[in-house]
Formats: sequence, C-alpha cells, structure tokens
Amino acid sequence: MSASGQLPLAGMEPPVAAGPDRVGEAQADYISTEVDTSIERVGQADVAYVKTGQLLTKTTGFLAAYDFTLNPYSGCSFGCTYCYAAFFSRDAAKRDNWGYWVNVKANAIELLRKRRRSLDGELIYMSSVTDPYQPIERQLELTRRLLELLAERWKPKLVVQTRSPLVERDCDLFRRIEDNGGRVQVNMTVTTDDEDIRRTFEPFCPANHRRLAAIRSVQAAGIDTCITMTPLLLVNDNDSFAADLIGTGARKFIAQTFHFNRGKFVAQTRNQAFDLMAKKLGCKRDNFVGEYVKRYRQFFGVLNKKLRDNNLPPLGEGKDGFAPPF
Repeated sequence: MSASGQLPLAGMEPPVAAGPDRVGEAQADYISTEVDTSIERVGQADVAYVKTGQLLTKTTGFLAAYDFTLNPYSGCSFGCTYCYAAFFSRDAAKRDNWGYWVNVKANAIELLRKRRRSLDGELIYMSSVTDPYQPIERQLELTRRLLELLAERWKPKLVVQTRSPLVERDCDLFRRIEDNGGRVQVNMTVTTDDEDIRRTFEPFCPANHRRLAAIRSVQAAGIDTCITMTPLLLVNDNDSFAADLIGTGARKFIAQTFHFNRGKFVAQTRNQAFDLMAKKLGCKRDNFVGEYVKRYRQFFGVLNKKLRDNNLPPLGEGKDGFAPPF
C-alpha cells in the first residue's frame, strides 16, 4: 500500500482515557511478544526476521472499501507463480525467487499491543500480500497471537484470506471475536479441480480438496465463509466441481478469470504454464486463451444455476465480489 496511507507510530498517537481498550490491554498481557527467531528455513523457503514500522496499513485500490490490511509476514512460501504480490518487491532477486523466502514481522505483536486507537467496527483484511497461514505460521503462531489480541481488546470486522487448511486451528478465536461483538468471514482460495494445473501454478500450496475440507470445517464451526476462485484456472468437470463447492456449506462465492495476456509470472514459469493450459484445453498454445475464457463462462453458468437452486447469492466477480461482507 502507498506510504501516504501509513498510520502514525504508536508513540505519536494521542493519549486516551482508561476504558474498554485499556482493560482489554491488561487482559492481553499474557500474549507473548517474543518470536522464535531460531527457525531459518521452512520447506523450500529461507526465513528472515524484520522489524516493521507499521502493521495495520490504510487501504487503497482494490481493497479501498476496507479500513486496514494486516500482513503478519512478507513473502509467501506457497509460491504461486502468478502471485501479484511477488511484483511488489523492489528486489529483482526476490521477485524471481518468490516462494523461496519469507520475512517474519518480528515486532508485529508489540505494535498491535501498543495501539491506542480503537479498532471497534473497523474493516480489516488479513492478508493482502501474503498468506497469514503459510507453513511458518504452524510453528510461530504469529497470526494466532495477533487474533488473540484482536479478540481481547476490540470488536473488529475481519476478513481472513488464505489457501491453507491451517486456518481451521483458529476457529476458537474467530468465534471469540464474534461472541465479543465483532465479525469474521474466512475466505478460502480454491482455483481448480485439476491437480496437474495446481502443481504447475501453485507448486507449494495444499491440494484444493484439502482446502475445501478445511472451509467446510470452518463453516461447520459457525463462522461465515466465502470461496474465492481468484483466479479460476481450469475446471475439468463443471457439475462435480460446482457440487463440491456448494457442499462445503459456504454461503458466498467469488470468481475471476486469469488474465493470461497481461498477467505476470515469476521467472521462467510462464512457458510451462501456457503449454500445460493449451494441452489441457486441447488446443494450440496460440489460441488457448479464447478457449479458456469460453470454459470459464461455461462453469460460471453452471455454478450460478446451482447457487440459485440452493437459494444462495449469485456468484460475485472481481472487485465487486470482494466488497466488505459486513
């Protein structure tokens, strides 16, 4: 996000009178600010520890309807080859090695604990340029501790965006935020029913059937859920995939085409991705994009019909689909 949207540091904020936030602060003292910096590698990814000047960032652009984004990490070891976040890095080596590095915001808990201004009713999107439940989170529990602080001190309106089944772990905290007067929706990204496609475009991500099982569990725990097919890469069996999506119990669905003509790819991955798409679509590489768009529209129609048949809202698309749900 742009520097113009930065919040002042906690020490620069005006003092506030004792009240609910200060009580919550006292109750949250048990939450450790310490981060285990001994972990140097998780899977294929090198891990570094950095201090950030801010944790909550004012939103612009695609997420402008939200108040803040919250990113506990920078970089992402899921390493999706098409991830737009890779191209936010000014370091060409980091762009080319997306998926092979993660920076942990080691002072994230401290920054959130020092915050004096209320987050009651504030719309927070976690996360916009990383996955808060990528593999390092299983060991560090940084996202979990941030959620504990939010649950103890405020009543935020929180949207959690992930493609990791690990999100199931924190249903107790999502429930606590809701019980305290806040709101939570968990968005799970599911992009295809084809594991060859998933392994090529999302080489280190959990299989899509695991993501569907996880979001089913989150919904069953009484938390609002949404399945985001952004982008929708390829669907082999329209009816079966649509049934699997609706079978999770999720009440909201968002889709977006993959922009092959203008989309960016991490170094040396474009040709492999394009060749596989053309092969799967049964056409030449020169004209696979048109065939892909036709297939996307066909699935869009099948899923929308099933949504109507199940008295569910119509499929959202693009930016409009990501409007705040609360």
